[in-house]
Amino acid sequence: MQKRLSTLVLAGLFTTSVWAAPQAKNIIFFVGDGMGPTTIAAARIFKHGEEGLLNFERLERTARIKTYSNDFQTTDSAPSMGAYMTGVKINQDCISMKDARAIDPEKDANGNRTIDKCGANNGYVAPTILELAKARGKAVGAVTTTELTHATPASTFSHVCHRDAAYTIARQIVPGGEGYNLALKDGVDVLMGGGRHHFTPYDKASNPRGRADGRDLMAEFGAQGYAVGRTRADMMSARPGRKFVGIYSADDHLDYSLARRAEQPTLTDMALKAIDLLSKDPDGFFLMVEGGKIDHALHDNNARNALADTVAFDEAIQAAIDRMRQIDPGLENTLIVVTADHDHTMVLNGYPKRGSKVLDIVHDYATGQPKKDADGKTFTALVFGNGKVRPDVRADVDSATALRDDYQQEAGVHTVYESHGGGDVKLYAVGAGSAPFKGTMENTQVFHLMKAAAGL
Repeated sequence: MQKRLSTLVLAGLFTTSVWAAPQAKNIIFFVGDGMGPTTIAAARIFKHGEEGLLNFERLERTARIKTYSNDFQTTDSAPSMGAYMTGVKINQDCISMKDARAIDPEKDANGNRTIDKCGANNGYVAPTILELAKARGKAVGAVTTTELTHATPASTFSHVCHRDAAYTIARQIVPGGEGYNLALKDGVDVLMGGGRHHFTPYDKASNPRGRADGRDLMAEFGAQGYAVGRTRADMMSARPGRKFVGIYSADDHLDYSLARRAEQPTLTDMALKAIDLLSKDPDGFFLMVEGGKIDHALHDNNARNALADTVAFDEAIQAAIDRMRQIDPGLENTLIVVTADHDHTMVLNGYPKRGSKVLDIVHDYATGQPKKDADGKTFTALVFGNGKVRPDVRADVDSATALRDDYQQEAGVHTVYESHGGGDVKLYAVGAGSAPFKGTMENTQVFHLMKAAAGL
């Protein structure tokens, strides 16, 4: 232990105060995909007004996280989540692979990009904290509102050279099957998300984006002892003692919280169920929970859904903290970390009056009339640096239009879809081993702090 401590101190990563902190038997890592500082501020105003706070903003420890990837100033989700999960900088589009070069997957006979083209001598596996926890006998889980094979969840349990190799990612999490990731031992204990087509056979009529290899990975999960769910009701009926996989959308991500179908669970539902299942392990657990639809709405220049899903993410965090305080009063054995993988280009601009609706157009402070830009046009308080909504000639927008659920805010630069932003993101932490989360840190350091807190 002393030798390990000396090495880490010399590396400049830790001080002895890390080792004085309580050991975290449990870790819950929450990631709001794309939840940059402006999204947090706008969601706060949207839900609570300027004076309020989101629940996770009340956590004891805060830090700023640098998000650049190994090869880009502005990261995508694969290397940024990989940095949190492995402690190393990763190249764009690569899933928990160090020094790998991203190569687009080959298309199968049905036209789906499926075959990972990592190739020999193209990088090597970087072990994830989920794998390290599993090796220590802990229960592990990954919960997301995106497809289960998407970049963020995949970075916890998979290793491929391109994030779009979703069919390859899917087979890596099915115990006993060809292509299984053996570092997962007997399997990830809880898996929830969308994208069932990556796990089920191709059918021209009913499943045109299904697996060309004909494998029914849902059935294979069942054969390995998993309880398999497709709806919220299936999830609620799952009982401790069995592993569980729930995939609640046939061919896509889960719905936005404002438009969620009844058969799909909320993120709060999934987080609480995962905790109930995983917390029965006497050795503790590691759980990743992603609010992934925040990112999707921002890419679509749609602030309302981004803010609503940020609020839903916040509610899931508070519910999880409340549940863990029942299981572990004082969080003496539990570390909870909340952060984002990257920023976006959304900004709050134009001097809107205090008390205004953050999604509305900007009004003049003195007269209360709609404020005009230099060309005499109205504009919204939230706008984007880039995106697909950039008219050649700006037109007036009124409040009724700006406040619609489907309204897409305007962008300064015309792109196919809005991009990520390269700015720092925020981190919040509470519980066992949370004290070292402070200041401005590399995203890779978050892995090392979690690993140290859990003694992995």
